[in-house]
Amino acid sequence: MRSSFSLILLAHIFYNTTIVIRIVGNALSRLDPKLEAAARSLGADTFHVWKNITLPLLRPSLLAAALLVFMFDFTSFGVILLLGGSNFSTLEVEIYLRVLKLPNLPLAALLSIIQLIFTLIFSILYTRTINQVTTQTAPRFSTSRPPKNHPRKNLRYHFLHSAFLFFFLPLISLPIRSLTRLEADRGQRGEVQYGFTTDYYKELFINRRGSLFYVPPIQAAANSLGYASVTVFLSLALGYPAAYALAKPTRLEKFLDPLIMLPLGSSAVMLGLGFIISFGRSLASPWFVPIAHTLVALPFVIRTLQPALASIPERLRQAASTLGASPFRVWQTVDFPILSRATLSAATFAFTVSLGEFGATLLLTRPEYPTIPIAIQRFLSQPGGLNFGQAMAMATLLMLLTTLAILAIEKLRLSDSGEF
Repeated sequence: MRSSFSLILLAHIFYNTTIVIRIVGNALSRLDPKLEAAARSLGADTFHVWKNITLPLLRPSLLAAALLVFMFDFTSFGVILLLGGSNFSTLEVEIYLRVLKLPNLPLAALLSIIQLIFTLIFSILYTRTINQVTTQTAPRFSTSRPPKNHPRKNLRYHFLHSAFLFFFLPLISLPIRSLTRLEADRGQRGEVQYGFTTDYYKELFINRRGSLFYVPPIQAAANSLGYASVTVFLSLALGYPAAYALAKPTRLEKFLDPLIMLPLGSSAVMLGLGFIISFGRSLASPWFVPIAHTLVALPFVIRTLQPALASIPERLRQAASTLGASPFRVWQTVDFPILSRATLSAATFAFTVSLGEFGATLLLTRPEYPTIPIAIQRFLSQPGGLNFGQAMAMATLLMLLTTLAILAIEKLRLSDSGEF
């Protein structure tokens, strides 16, 4: 039991640390270096500069990161489902169990309402906090230089070494395990066979049990890519109007901002349950999956587009209008060149969110249209080393697709893009 709790904790730290790095790191890069220089000229040492200058300016970013991490952990599903079991069941897992395993839709709906109330509270707090971050830290080019003194160099070295061990080793272990045999050969008993093998990848293309719901990995990948493409289109179509409204909000937009951001911390399983209750038998259509993915990805898209839209000087639009440009021409010549990179980043975020989405997909997907995460879950739910190896192979394919998308984000991300 204790080991399961430790694994759950480590897994949440693994995928939430990058959120803190992104939000706090962006805020830190926007701080005016003249403030630190002025404090040092007055005799302040490193500790007092951090305590009296840096920390007060970073406090909204730290609070925003903490709230976002709390919301994500509060609605965590996949990690708890795979590692927690019945001993560490959460609201998210209980909703899933009451929908599919132990059908009780009224109880599942009640648990969803409780979760939604807490999520709305956290969304309001997060929205107010992140607005403080964007107003207190103006975009700047970083003027920081690599540390010259040995203690800071050693600290940076040890941090990078620890980050490599904690973040990259679990990722590297997936492709290594997918190419390593640690069980007896099929149909044989006796000693366990060790060594390099490509059998797990080959077995992905073989339907040995003759299952009616068998889907080749290429088709599962095609399903995931198709859903992700539709999600990108829908997210941008809905995200642009919302981002325009929130770029220069009135009182109404400020009131709607937490509601628009609500899916950011909402449970994907809860969204799936909402679709089941609302549409019932109509869920036979596979189009509901990308719609659910869009609701999950929409806050990320809005938070990526909103700072870029707010940074467009109004005088440029006015100048284009006075020269006779139509509204569409103004958007084409003024807005779009500034928003193009932010749009690509937002599209890539929506694409990667859709690729890895699991909770809502598990409730809404049809058996003949599984995504890569659903295929991984099918393999892990069956006993045997072969099934586990195939799950590792599918996870490696998913990791490859996601890595390519993340690299595109880092290449196309605006230097002045805002936090989530």
